[in-house]
Amino acid sequence: MSDSVDLRFLDPALPLVERVQLLVGQLTLREKIAQLLHAAPPVPRLHVPAYNWWNECLHGVGRAGRATVFPQGVGMAATFNAPLVHRLATAISDEARAKYSDAQRRGNTGMYMGLTFWSPNINIFRDPRWGRGQETYGEDPYLTARLGVEFVKGLQGDDSRHLKTVATPKHYAVHSGPEAGRHSFDSVVNARDLRETYLPAFKATVSEGGAHSIMTAYNRTNGEACSASPTLLGQILRGEWGFQGYVVSDCGAVEDIHAHHKLVADMPSAAALAVKEGCDLCCGEIYRNLLEATQRGLISEEEIAVSVRRLFDARFRLGLFDPPAQVRWNAIPDSVVCCPEHRQLALEAARQSLVLLKNDGTLPIKPTINRIGVAGPLALDLVALLGNYNGHSPAMTTILGGLAGLVGNGVTLTYAKGCEPSGGGAFAQDGLRWLFADSELIIACLGYTAELEGEEGDAFNADAGGDRAKLGLPGRQQEFLDFLLTLGKPVVVVLCTGSPVDLRVAQEKANAILCAWYPGEAGGVAIAEALLGKTNPGGRLPVTFPKCLEDLPPFHSYAMAGRTYRYATAEPLYRFGFGLSYTTFAYRQLRLDRTTLKAGESVTARVTLTNTGMVAGDDVAQLYLQPLAPSVPAPRWHLEGCQRVHLAPGESRELSLTVKAEQFQHYTDGGQPFLDAGSYRIHIGGGQPDDPHAGCLHADLAIAQTNVLIPN
Repeated sequence: MSDSVDLRFLDPALPLVERVQLLVGQLTLREKIAQLLHAAPPVPRLHVPAYNWWNECLHGVGRAGRATVFPQGVGMAATFNAPLVHRLATAISDEARAKYSDAQRRGNTGMYMGLTFWSPNINIFRDPRWGRGQETYGEDPYLTARLGVEFVKGLQGDDSRHLKTVATPKHYAVHSGPEAGRHSFDSVVNARDLRETYLPAFKATVSEGGAHSIMTAYNRTNGEACSASPTLLGQILRGEWGFQGYVVSDCGAVEDIHAHHKLVADMPSAAALAVKEGCDLCCGEIYRNLLEATQRGLISEEEIAVSVRRLFDARFRLGLFDPPAQVRWNAIPDSVVCCPEHRQLALEAARQSLVLLKNDGTLPIKPTINRIGVAGPLALDLVALLGNYNGHSPAMTTILGGLAGLVGNGVTLTYAKGCEPSGGGAFAQDGLRWLFADSELIIACLGYTAELEGEEGDAFNADAGGDRAKLGLPGRQQEFLDFLLTLGKPVVVVLCTGSPVDLRVAQEKANAILCAWYPGEAGGVAIAEALLGKTNPGGRLPVTFPKCLEDLPPFHSYAMAGRTYRYATAEPLYRFGFGLSYTTFAYRQLRLDRTTLKAGESVTARVTLTNTGMVAGDDVAQLYLQPLAPSVPAPRWHLEGCQRVHLAPGESRELSLTVKAEQFQHYTDGGQPFLDAGSYRIHIGGGQPDDPHAGCLHADLAIAQTNVLIPN
């Protein structure tokens, strides 16, 4: 390599491919290898600054200090509102760009200050024991795909020249616990389940969303390490889907190929295998072994250069080598971070995420009630608002704080923590009985926090390495609730959680249950508004709440039989898509624009939705497809359309939902999608077809062709 330096790659007028080639062609082998580490060092002679690829933004810019904190991913999913998720991601990327610009001015090039975000988490929440399910959009591939696409688009922006940020859907591809074994287990899954459940959201975020990055999972899938899988990375991601971006490993996942999966003899072999199979960027240090790997003939310099070019392509697309004034996103001001508009958006999202699970008429709280008791370990707990991978807002409102801000000056609020969120410790029953003696109603604030469920190592109080060993309330919370239910007062349970909880006792004996998830900085305000009737809860469950662990298959099994609403046969406590309201809705006059369907066609269903109650509210119209006599194993029914609608009392609206022929597809034993001739039923209502609250209507149509294969 010549000592002369060619800086023409800094000319934004040159084609992108040429700029990348000019830069990478001047790097030495050692410099190329160093650029494959997540903490990429500078190359001063080429004016290449240091860059740290590691950043997070599941529900707001995470782990980088000040940022607006939106509801955790599962709460976003409960909104069933893809346009809202797009707005949230746009706000997040606005703040990301502003924070990056300020960090550059300060010379802060460290972790969590870059523009490449390892979000969203679009793994399927197949088992409620998984601690990281809170990060996902729930158990349904369709809903996960729709929300994932909008999140990716909101992060990456709409500029034809420069990416606003880089989105990184994760963890590719068959990954959802157990956390304790994630570095060594093999997710054995048949081709049908792989294509029908685990891959659709990844395909959508790549093919429709244009995601420029993908993160691999720690585990193996069908024997292949996900970070070096010729099937997942080569055949499917780049081959079938045409992915043109870069792939990053989860942190330490390439090390696992040797250390835990035992697929190769040593670390240089693991590093070489990962790069050769298409894992371009390493979160960790193992790629330093690539120098030895080249010396041993395990990988060539050109194979390394392929990955280096992909990474610099992304940095050029972000505008990092262009004059700042030519990059539209550099004009975003510092003032956008935690601005009033974003704080209002956080409140709107929290409002829409709330799911009313039970109500005997106790809610909304009557304005004539003057004495309210607030009890439980999460009433005054900021951690219960956050979820994991969070930022820090200067405007956090607890549940008690939200109530205090909204009740009248003449209303008495009596508060008692009662018990700890987890662990043992007695609670003083006599004192609590005296404290709440005059209360007309008790609000019990219970559930989990990200300290009790989450990622291995982060959820330090979890009972199963980040996961949950049980579905019930943690610690002595169930005993505390049982005690409150003996006081002879109406009891409203407010549940903070990132996953399903066994609420059988509360469902039987409490007067109302409001699921708040981890609702973000404005959670306390949103909860108080809903309890007091200033807003009307309209969220829906993005996950099934089973009755008990005994209704679930073994946690380590990745077969979908018996899992999620699509395949389970056990009666759940609460169905996927379920949620109550302070008003009522009716569906009428379902019409299809065709009764037969062929490949390449679509069918549009129209229905009239009416608010038949006395207050304004949101309903989520859900469209499910049901194969009546499938020729292969298939879901009993599956969500393929949804629309959140706000209606005033007495207002009606005609809704139109369109379904493409490929959404009816089944899969062969080998994972090939095909259209199967036969009868299908389209259900539309406020929930699943077997939900008595949903008011579903249905109409039948036929697929007119037999075994029409659809390309993957």
